[in-house]
Amino acid sequence: EGQLGPVGTPLVLIGEGAVAPSPKKVQTTPAVRKLASELGVDLEAVRATGVDGRVTEEDVRRAAPAREGERREPLRGVRRQIAEHLTRAHREVPAVTVVEECDFTALDDSRGERSYLPYLVQALVAGLKEFPELNATLSGQEIVYWERYDIGVAVQTDEGLLVPVLRGADELSLDEIETEVERLAEGARAGNLKPEELRGSTFSVTSAGRLGGLFATPLVNHPEVAILGLHRIGERPVVVDGQVVARRLGWLSCTFDHRVVDGARA
Repeated sequence: EGQLGPVGTPLVLIGEGAVAPSPKKVQTTPAVRKLASELGVDLEAVRATGVDGRVTEEDVRRAAPAREGERREPLRGVRRQIAEHLTRAHREVPAVTVVEECDFTALDDSRGERSYLPYLVQALVAGLKEFPELNATLSGQEIVYWERYDIGVAVQTDEGLLVPVLRGADELSLDEIETEVERLAEGARAGNLKPEELRGSTFSVTSAGRLGGLFATPLVNHPEVAILGLHRIGERPVVVDGQVVARRLGWLSCTFDHRVVDGARA
């Protein structure tokens, strides 16, 4: 359960006279055979991921039984999908991050119990309308510019990071944005969102400040071309009109795909 196998691998033979296929000779190097022997790994049972079906050193180490003092669990389900998605994003996207300091004091005086995120989304939509090359996705050798504003909102769950989609953010009020984001976040954590609620975003935001840490560099949500990060907000000394005063300051980051977006535009 939870293991992966190459397409075409026999799983079970049913019926009288069923004949097992002849085992193929394992393709690997002497060094990997020696490692398998040392770790007690049966090469016949190892899933090969190398070129032309070769068993690699990583394949053998992955198949090795757990040693004393360690516990191993295979990547499966949502966690495996997240790992594959983020690996692709990290491998394919030449990402650059630009950071700006933002004064949230005036907003704190008026927002009441409402979170920062609805204001961030509303401001984001206005920015994307002015800079449409960031409201885009990369499809092969083409850039797709979107005229809809479906914003992915990163949510931390027990299964890992999910990005449900806030549809038509440009048509929603602050209260509507907050209500829908809360619904999506609760659904993501409960694992009951529909598949279509987790795909098709045109741009994403992540609010990492509440998780701790002054600043982070989020990965672009491939195939989008940029992601906006809201980081920790707190009271800090700042110079205003020549006087040192306490203000509510925080950082905003934009991580972008430099193949598509120029630094000055970001």
